[in-house]
Order: sequence, then C-alpha cells, then structure tokens
Amino acid sequence: MPPNPLPRSIEISQTDMQHMHRDVAQRAPEEACGLLSGQSEAGVYRVAAVIPTTNELHSPVRYRIDPQEQIAAFNQIDAQGLELVGIYHSHPAGPSFPSAIDIAEAFYPEAAYLIWSAPTGEWLCHAFLIQDQRVMRLEISVFD
Repeated sequence: MPPNPLPRSIEISQTDMQHMHRDVAQRAPEEACGLLSGQSEAGVYRVAAVIPTTNELHSPVRYRIDPQEQIAAFNQIDAQGLELVGIYHSHPAGPSFPSAIDIAEAFYPEAAYLIWSAPTGEWLCHAFLIQDQRVMRLEISVFD
C-alpha cells in the first residue's frame, strides 16, 4: 500500500477562520495559540473545530500551550473520533512564516501550522507543513 500523500492544503470554514481571527486579535500583543481538530485524507486537512488555548508564556514572541488545556483538547479530539490537523499561533509583530524557534519546536509533523501575522495592520493567515526542519507552504481553502 503506498504511503499517504503529504497534505497540500487545509480546508476550513469561514466561521472557524473568523473564530481564530477574533482570538489572535483579542490576545495581541501576546501570541495567541490553539489547536485545530478534524480529519486528514487524500492530501487535505479538513478542519472540524477550532480550540483556543492559553499561551502560558504570555509572551509577544513565543508561545507554549498550557499543558492541562492541551491534554483536555486531545481528549476532546479523541472522544469525537477526530485527529489533530493543525496548530495555530500568532506573530503579532513578527513574520508571516515560521520562525527558527517554530521550526525547532514543531513537535507534531503530522499537523499543519497556521501562523497569523499583521505586517500591515490587517491580520493574515498562512499555513505550513513542518517536517524534519523543512517548511512547505500549504494552500488555505475557506468555505461557507
């Protein structure tokens, strides 16, 4: 049986995009963070839910998901028969691509990494796959 293809895109509802957008905008200037549950098949991540989490570092340049919230979110994802398909965080004053720290701390190579940034004052989201210190851009497909 051939291996599963690497995901090339992530599908997410307009409602879930707005949920993440509100979360990152409200928590600025600190980095916001959270998890995305859903399913991955045929090279596409399909998001079912956005799960905002606390950045226990309360930092404008780093994030660490609160461990208790992470465990609770993983239990919720498992109970729903879903999987972790993404991790999002913001770079309020930083780049729209993964930092060296993001790449070094990409502990879930099976998940997409979504980064929200506001280089011109307007929040934008970009998605990446980070595996073995390599970064690949993913297409974001937003639906109603």
